[in-house]
Amino acid sequence: MCSPRPPISCRKRDVVKIDAQTLDYAAAYKLLTGVVVPRPIAWISTISPSGQSNLAPFSCFTYVSADPPMIGFNCGRRNGALKDTAANIHATGQFVVNIVDEALLEPMHQSSADFPADVDEIDLLGIPSEPSECVAPRRIVSSPISLECVLERVISFGRAGAEFIVGEIKLFQIRDDLIRDGKVDTADLRPLARLAGPVYARLGEIIRMTG
Repeated sequence: MCSPRPPISCRKRDVVKIDAQTLDYAAAYKLLTGVVVPRPIAWISTISPSGQSNLAPFSCFTYVSADPPMIGFNCGRRNGALKDTAANIHATGQFVVNIVDEALLEPMHQSSADFPADVDEIDLLGIPSEPSECVAPRRIVSSPISLECVLERVISFGRAGAEFIVGEIKLFQIRDDLIRDGKVDTADLRPLARLAGPVYARLGEIIRMTG
């Protein structure tokens, strides 16, 4: 006999109603980053046409295709101009997504600061890196997973000029102890998640459903 399911609470709660049309960019951003949580973090390394490295984290990040494997991330503008990451990808068509685990919290967060375009965050913050195999941007050595990508397309959204940048993965570099039957062991990966503002979360309890 099946155990009875616990009842779902239907107690009515007071709600705040916000007309989305009345929100400016900053107000909508604050709400959305608190609603869409937790978010995985793409720590993206790029290189400029002159050879200047750049490293920055992005938390509007997901995969969009498995055949071929593609990932995408959202990159807003800063004071109306492309961020260094987007500008470099537009120019070179290449980037590396470095997955962030708990051990990388501090350097990842430090790299989110608004550095001038001529600053190499990898060098400035002393983050160990090495050459990638398929693309020009360097990969972060201590990242448990790095995805070497080439630009597939850029899609613009909204009035503020945000872009959803899609890349095709040419090479997965995955720490060997994380692979189990062709899958990544999420518990051992210990990925870091982004919440709203400078707030992050660990994976927490893993719940496996059966059927």
